[in-house]
Amino acid sequence: MFKKIAHIGIAVKNLDEAVKTYSSMLDETDIHRESVREQKVDVAFFHVGETHIELSEATSSDSPIAKFIEKRGEGVHHIAFEVDDIRAELLRLKKVGVQLVDEEPRVGAGGCLVAFIHPKSTNGVLMELTQKAR
Repeated sequence: MFKKIAHIGIAVKNLDEAVKTYSSMLDETDIHRESVREQKVDVAFFHVGETHIELSEATSSDSPIAKFIEKRGEGVHHIAFEVDDIRAELLRLKKVGVQLVDEEPRVGAGGCLVAFIHPKSTNGVLMELTQKAR
């Protein structure tokens, strides 16, 4: 079951510049930054109420973020939903005919398990499932 929107992912060309912009706009100084090597991105998270904004910059020209920016430019990349049991949710979605990018979760930012739902199944929106690290 989808519990809440965990974050909105935004693809950016320059993370440092984007962090300056969002820090100023959101009046936020509590920013979590990390590299997610498996996904070839550097990310920064901003708290906005109970959800987050995730800025993602590609660290390699073959990363999904680099490919996204090449095709569409900077902007909203995905919406992430928090779930309690990501594996059970992936099985449930597959059973009801949802096309998945990831049939098995992988480790994402903050040590969370993540998996993506293909935009073909969600009216063109890339969706991510995320389960908090235990």
